[in-house]
Amino acid sequence: MLRLLKIEFDKLRYNKASRILILTYFILLVLIALFAVIKFDIGPVKFHLAEMGIFNFPYIWHFNTFVAGLLKFFLLLVIVSMVSNEYSNKTLKQNLIDGLSKKEFILSKFYMVLAFSLISTAFVFIVSLVLGYIYSSYTEFSIVFTDLEYLLAFFVKLVGFFSFGLFLGVLIKRSAFAVATMVVLFLIEFISWSVVSAYNRGTDLADNIYQFMPFKSLWNLIDEPGSRLSAVQALANQIEEDLSYDYAVHWYEIAIVLGWSALFIFLSYQLLKKRDL
Repeated sequence: MLRLLKIEFDKLRYNKASRILILTYFILLVLIALFAVIKFDIGPVKFHLAEMGIFNFPYIWHFNTFVAGLLKFFLLLVIVSMVSNEYSNKTLKQNLIDGLSKKEFILSKFYMVLAFSLISTAFVFIVSLVLGYIYSSYTEFSIVFTDLEYLLAFFVKLVGFFSFGLFLGVLIKRSAFAVATMVVLFLIEFISWSVVSAYNRGTDLADNIYQFMPFKSLWNLIDEPGSRLSAVQALANQIEEDLSYDYAVHWYEIAIVLGWSALFIFLSYQLLKKRDL
């Protein structure tokens, strides 16, 4: 495993575009802290995000993993370009000539998926911990380390998303077309879900069906956190709107995404195994 990871990190070290994308991603994660200083002061209207409790423990784990999950597209570009560069630069063929098996090639990419996901999760954990201790009104140990399952969900979400990108990279061979294909597949799934929801309004039929689809299953891992804020809940109570949602991370949602991840890696290997290079 370490040998395969070293091979991939060596390739990244000499890829300027990938280094820039990775750096941009982690800079954006750090910039989550900017939410703390955003203030609006327009006459009688005063609005300070940090004072709304977005960095309170344990809510911060939910909020930061959700926001960080929206930025995963940057690392997706790195994953896809890693695969496409293997074809365009003919390094894949050279690696196989040098003794690397096709199984080891796919495993090396998957190990990078795991590495990116693990490093991102650790980074979000550290940033959240620092912001929480600075701005949270609750710093008791038992409260600070409540709801850490959102970090697990975030890790699984990245693994699933990057595995999907890896599969499309192997399938299509060109990074731009692979990313475009992912966008098109997302739009197809979203539009079809919207149509089913519209025709079955008032029921959970669409959600029950689409929870097994790739993008919806990824989304379900971490629900939007905005409606959990006390200010939003208070406003909803005033207008008699029910915002009592289920925000928990469920084991079956994790299992569905892990199932997709395993399938994408397996299909990537099968494609490469049957392909004449």
